[in-house]
Amino acid sequence: MRVYWMVFCLICCTVKGQVVYSIAEGTDRGAFVGNVAKDLGINAAALSARKFRMITGSSKQYFNINATTGVLSVNEPIDREQLCELKSTCLLNYELVLENPLELYRMEFKVLDVNDNSPSFPLSEYHVSVPEFLSPGARFALPNAQDLDEGTNGVQNYILNPDEHFHLEMQMRGDGSVYPELVLKKALDREQQATHRLVLTAEDGGDPPRSGDVPVIVTVLDTNDNAPEFEQSVYRASVLENSPSGTLVVQVHATDLDEGPNGEVRYSFSNATAADLQQMFLIHPHTGEVTVSGDLAVQRPLLEMLIEARDKGAFALSSTAKLLVEITDVNNHGPEITIASLSNPIPEDAVPGTVIALLSIVDKDPGENGKVTCQIPDNLPFQLKPSLENYYSLVTSGLLDRELISGYNITITATDLGSPPITTQQTLWVQISDVNDNPPVFAADTFDVFVEENNPLGAFLYQVSASDLDIGENGQISYTLRNSTVAGSALTSFLSVSLVNGSIYAKRAFDFEQLRSFHFQVEAKDNGSPALSAAMTVNVYISDQNDNAPAILYPIGQNGSVAVEVVPRLADEDYLVTKVVADDEDNAENAWLSYHLAHSSDSTLFRLAPHSGELRTTRSLRSTDLLKHKVVVVVRDHGEPPLSSTVTVGILLADTLPQALPDFDDNGEPPPLLNATNIYLIVSLACVSFIFTVFLLFLAIARLCHCWACHRQGCCCSICCCSADEYEKYRYSVHMLPSSHLPPDMLEVTGMGKLTHTYLYRASVGLGLENSNIPNGDAGNVPSSSRLQVPGPCIQVQQIQSDRLSAVLMANSGPAGHYRVMLLGLDPVL
Repeated sequence: MRVYWMVFCLICCTVKGQVVYSIAEGTDRGAFVGNVAKDLGINAAALSARKFRMITGSSKQYFNINATTGVLSVNEPIDREQLCELKSTCLLNYELVLENPLELYRMEFKVLDVNDNSPSFPLSEYHVSVPEFLSPGARFALPNAQDLDEGTNGVQNYILNPDEHFHLEMQMRGDGSVYPELVLKKALDREQQATHRLVLTAEDGGDPPRSGDVPVIVTVLDTNDNAPEFEQSVYRASVLENSPSGTLVVQVHATDLDEGPNGEVRYSFSNATAADLQQMFLIHPHTGEVTVSGDLAVQRPLLEMLIEARDKGAFALSSTAKLLVEITDVNNHGPEITIASLSNPIPEDAVPGTVIALLSIVDKDPGENGKVTCQIPDNLPFQLKPSLENYYSLVTSGLLDRELISGYNITITATDLGSPPITTQQTLWVQISDVNDNPPVFAADTFDVFVEENNPLGAFLYQVSASDLDIGENGQISYTLRNSTVAGSALTSFLSVSLVNGSIYAKRAFDFEQLRSFHFQVEAKDNGSPALSAAMTVNVYISDQNDNAPAILYPIGQNGSVAVEVVPRLADEDYLVTKVVADDEDNAENAWLSYHLAHSSDSTLFRLAPHSGELRTTRSLRSTDLLKHKVVVVVRDHGEPPLSSTVTVGILLADTLPQALPDFDDNGEPPPLLNATNIYLIVSLACVSFIFTVFLLFLAIARLCHCWACHRQGCCCSICCCSADEYEKYRYSVHMLPSSHLPPDMLEVTGMGKLTHTYLYRASVGLGLENSNIPNGDAGNVPSSSRLQVPGPCIQVQQIQSDRLSAVLMANSGPAGHYRVMLLGLDPVL
């Protein structure tokens, strides 16, 4: 770093001079170059004292200065090509630095070229490919030689060894450089000479000159100018018809004088060979072996094929040979059954002789091996009839019925006449299509339906059902009602039928009294073309219900009045008063009527026949009998539930018909004393009285028991009282609270003993004392200053409920007299 800094200072301060030396490359070490001290005008003796040194940017120190004499000599031989490579001028720059004073001198060394390198080629050998079809004059570029020397020492000329097919010409590029070209001067033939060996020599201009050469190998490229040639123009072979695949038939061979792809031969069948033959045989593309690849056809005993041999040139050439193969027949083919035409399905009404199918039966074997016999089973309504050559017609031979058999499996058997014979079978399924030849069928021609009258609207009556042996549309049944009238009205106003399932429904309620039975027809029709139908008769019987009450025909009152019958006053026993006539529109037991006497003003006078309805007297009439009577007759049927009607008959006892009939609404008889209501009231009153009497008896017994218990305990009962001595011992004060806010009937009772708390009681008090100044009466009349002394043992307290008490205060008679205090309805009001 210090040296470079000094150089920088020298350049900036003092540059004394410059000297240029020329030296040839390769000069030996120690060779004299010049005297630096003399050339720069420096004292040679002062070089050492001034600490001279040489500075260069090269990695090697090529020169050396003698510090004593200043002589400049070669320190390291110089290789110009290594130092400057391909530069036209090669220079080395040195700086000479002197100190005391600091001075800088420049030295430039020009390295001169020496012809020390021979021309050379990049490769050791060059190859040139020339197609044989090129015409003379064709040019091929040759490689340039390289020479590290410069100027005249570089490459100056190229030389080609003599050859009858090629010569050398020099060409110049745009930049002035030259290069060699190989020129074809005679056409080539690869089949005569495939390779030409040439030598290219490069010379430089040095003294003495140097040279370098390289082999140039010219390869003649083949041109596809020779077609393959077969060894034979016709090949013959024979093979068995049943030969398996891979059996060798023949091997063909062809040669081609060309080389490479142009001489490589591939074998194939010519396009002129039939396609079926190309399927039967296979030719190997490289070896030419012809083998069996499929079943061999024997329609032609001699097969002719063309085999083509083609090379792989760009413009491929080919040749052909004929191959004749004789097929030796073997019975190896069974009859082939082909259905040429088939009508399936066929209608079941097809007439005998109808053609169903056209069959083609062929055996590929020739001669007897190819003759065929054909048959079908005998138990079928079909037969085979020969038609054209190798064709058979399958026709019907009998009537068909799909409902019995819906289809047939027909096995066709074909057998050839070879040895051994070969049999082929094929099954043909023939389906019989349906024809609408079966009408719907009901299970019965008629059916009886019973329905009760007053049925609800839409009630289900019956479901008819028909079956049809046909299928599909022909067997699809729809149901309708045939047009008819019932009781003067259209049938459709009474009934409806389901189109799909034949269910019959009522559209109105039937009335037995108006319509007892009717019949109609249900038609079942299929959907075939033409449609077939069948009808079924349905008899409807309407059952009676007891929905009509008996109607009274006689006697009948006018304008709501009672019917009146006049009977002589002295009529005899069993006299016919009247006959009740009634009618019931119902039927059977619902119309069986019976007559009953519901009410009679005199039950001993009249009787009613239950079946005839005759009202007769039960005895002879008396003069004491009432003049008018009223009889209520009930007419009842035997239905379930039974219905009834009533009629009231007024009977007037008179010998002649009066001008005005009396009123029979009220017969003047007093109402009965006892009826259900009166009986209920009497029983209720008796029960209440009995309960009250029992209650009073219970109270009396309870009172007696209480007095007896008090007597045993020494207490007062009724008028008993406490002794005078006990008065002072047990003392209670009962007094009114002064200025109290309580009502007048409220007393405050305080005391000792059992009553240990103070309560407020709602009470009624009665007092009785001979010498007392407290008057009898209500407790509210007791003055506030009065005080009542009651001995404690005379108090009895009985708890009736949890919040109500009864207390009885009693005192025995004493000197002052006797008194009684009762506190009733005690109600604590703390």
